Amino acid sequence: MPVEQRAQNIVIVGAGEVGRNVAGRLSSEGHNVYLVEKDEASAKRADEELDVEVIRGNGARPNVLSKAGVVQGGDVDILIACTNRDEVNMLSCWIAHSAGVPYVISRARNLEFTDSPDWGEKLGIDLMISPERSIAREISGLLEVRSATHAAELLHGKAALYTLKIAESSPLCGMTLKDIRPKFPDLMAVFVYVEHEDGVSGVPNGLTELRAGDVCYVVTYKKSAWLLQELFSPSDDGEASRPLRRVFIVGGGKLGTQIALMIKREFGNVSMRLIDKDREKCERLSEEFGEALVINADGADKNTLIEEGIEEADSYICATDSDELNLIYCAMAKRMGARKTIAIIKRQDYQDMAGYMPVDAIVDPNNALADVILRVVHYPGHTRAFAMIDRINAEMLEVVLPSDISLIGKTLAEIRLKKGAVVALIGRGNDVLVPAGNTKMLAGDHVILFALTSMMPETAKLFGAETHED
Repeated sequence: MPVEQRAQNIVIVGAGEVGRNVAGRLSSEGHNVYLVEKDEASAKRADEELDVEVIRGNGARPNVLSKAGVVQGGDVDILIACTNRDEVNMLSCWIAHSAGVPYVISRARNLEFTDSPDWGEKLGIDLMISPERSIAREISGLLEVRSATHAAELLHGKAALYTLKIAESSPLCGMTLKDIRPKFPDLMAVFVYVEHEDGVSGVPNGLTELRAGDVCYVVTYKKSAWLLQELFSPSDDGEASRPLRRVFIVGGGKLGTQIALMIKREFGNVSMRLIDKDREKCERLSEEFGEALVINADGADKNTLIEEGIEEADSYICATDSDELNLIYCAMAKRMGARKTIAIIKRQDYQDMAGYMPVDAIVDPNNALADVILRVVHYPGHTRAFAMIDRINAEMLEVVLPSDISLIGKTLAEIRLKKGAVVALIGRGNDVLVPAGNTKMLAGDHVILFALTSMMPETAKLFGAETHED
């Protein structure tokens, strides 16, 4: 459990992938977790796998929630409703709010509920989360920097964290970090973590030497993100950094539609192929995306893919309801010439499959949802963004500096953060700054912190982030 935080009483409605993920993490931190689930198979699995109290029943019923302590005068701190049904989630939150639970969070799959804050406010819901929107933003980052395998938006889209691997042809090979800025002054970026192929990994310093095969976690100003592609994976023919031209999206559900809307909004004149097997759905999509080619077909039909130019595709994104199909279809598209394939995967068991199959990136909507939930539990108040990077056991956090903390007016050199913690970027007004040792902290700064998970609570508190203990 984060340093100096008391154990909280947390009720989670829904024992699907998201509910089990969040329940497991919070339970391991020492919180008292009550997991409500009406499906017997899901409840039994949670009972067997997790150290939580499982309550069987419909989480949208007061008598069921009362068994978890959701009653007037109860001691529940947070209720999280994350089933696949928006109506159940919203009703659960309304019941909890009416019973006096201090903070309630609802998952919302239908975008109409998150287009406006009115729905949540009227029902007393403190936070409504759409994983579809989060995933669309992550895929936007993956398309902007083609060689990135992970992307997380920061500072309201002005900056982002990218995970990239250094190619043999990269000019970064053999360079130390302190030499990068003088040689590439247009690159506004901070290397917050480096994994060497020999297993030696950690938060780097200026003398850290980069080598081919290193996996780097880089926080950068979005306007200079294109440079990362040039530096990490350059190509002689210029194909690596060419503008996005042709994208295939397989799956015309809520997620596929949101991804298509994002590409249309962010990348402008891109040739899209939106593929789905359901004819009625295709007819509806064709009305919505007049300039995109909507195709009623199987996303792995070789003849269709060849006819539509899969060998010229900059990206192939598979967002069907089946994790297995998404992986297999992406592997096929990669073999047929797609430059980058992105599979939407919800099951935790499949998160490492990109290491075994020709799939470039895996995006998990459940992790996106879990990150937001855990941010609220760990660091409420001034925090704006939160990302858990499980692979390296690290976290990123955005904090708005209050005026009443001791480090205001001090330089980074004077603060002297412990090894394992880094100030990656600072948002100040409309500007994004790459901090140096002489950079002073000012009240109102949006500070992006990177730290190992064990160090983040202490680091966050130093920069004024509130905790529930506060």
